[in-house]
Amino acid sequence: MGVETSDVYIGLKPREEWKTASSREGLIAAIDKALEENAPGLLFSYSQPIELRYQELIAGVRSDVAVNIFGDDLQLLKEKADEVVRVVSRVRGAADTKAEQVAGLSYLRIKIRRDAIARYGINAAEVLEAIETLGGKELGQVLEGNRRFALQVRFEERDREDIDKIRNIKISAGQGRLVPLAQLAEIIIEEGPAQISRENVQRRIAVETNVRGRDLAGFVAEAQEAVEKSVKLPQGYWIEWGGQFVNLQRATERLTIVVPLALLLIFVLLFMTFNAAGPAALIFLNVPLAATGGIFSLFLRGMPFSISAGVGFIAVFGVAVMNGIVLIAHIIGLRKEGLSVTEAVMRGTAEKMRAMILAPAVAALGFVPMAISTSAGAEVQRPLATVVIGGIVTSTLLTLIVLPSIYAWMERRREARESREGEKL
Repeated sequence: MGVETSDVYIGLKPREEWKTASSREGLIAAIDKALEENAPGLLFSYSQPIELRYQELIAGVRSDVAVNIFGDDLQLLKEKADEVVRVVSRVRGAADTKAEQVAGLSYLRIKIRRDAIARYGINAAEVLEAIETLGGKELGQVLEGNRRFALQVRFEERDREDIDKIRNIKISAGQGRLVPLAQLAEIIIEEGPAQISRENVQRRIAVETNVRGRDLAGFVAEAQEAVEKSVKLPQGYWIEWGGQFVNLQRATERLTIVVPLALLLIFVLLFMTFNAAGPAALIFLNVPLAATGGIFSLFLRGMPFSISAGVGFIAVFGVAVMNGIVLIAHIIGLRKEGLSVTEAVMRGTAEKMRAMILAPAVAALGFVPMAISTSAGAEVQRPLATVVIGGIVTSTLLTLIVLPSIYAWMERRREARESREGEKL
């Protein structure tokens, strides 16, 4: 990383000993306020050690979202990056927004004046040889056993840092004449690029930002719309979005395959269990009942949908279907014993009520510590546990009411249809 960037690691006391704030967001706000008052002009970004390195490896930045602008002209890239910073920083949830610093490094530029060296009869290579000595001119090699080291000669540090001494470097013009370098070349100090970043052999500049107080996908969608509307790029320049957003996209694509596949397998197993599509479809109703509870619980806790929440939905679907199988299988068994539809439904629901409440309750209680966790990894545990608990509560309660009612309605319709067909015969 460049000299303008530095990592500072802060070890925190246990959360119960915190006095400044009670949450991570509050702590960041307090630290940010103190730094703005005592270190004006600096830009700060807040992360965690493993997360920071992971983001850096994945997207080349140390924040949640990266906006990579590709093109050829570094100055134009910097201008467009500043525009993106202004647009993204206005999007709700944006924090620590900044552009990659690509300019601001001082360069010593020495440009040979061809007319001057021609006047003195000096070859350009002789001037360049003297200039090379500033940084270090290799004269040979030093051997130490099997190892080889370059032998270099260069000016002392105090002479390399003095622009006047550099201007006064003597260049031999033959016949014993020595000409100062300043008479043979233009020597200026100018500002140039501090770094040139590339990706896939293409120059790029990155704008990075963290997201606080809202979901990552919603933030990126709004930011993309704002950037596309406000930032116009010339031909040959383009923008790519990266960071954790890329991981979210990949995981979402996998979930779009895994969730339908899991639901299909559940239905197939139900069909194989009852050898009929009717009971299988009836029990499958538990899936939307469980999903309703999971969605509602996320809404109550103000949590966005995440990948861990998606995994929680898959888990709760299994619990909900198990409840449905226990109830419907028992009711079908009572029907085979000769009980009427109403008697089988009432008796079956009453007999299986305890098992259908206690078994899911044990699972839900087991997720409570995860749902209220505030320790490391809580941001992954809380959505998963919240979905499972909410889904179990709604699926259990609705299974005891909705499934028996629908089963009774389906059976009465089937009996009525069979009765009409028997009368016709």
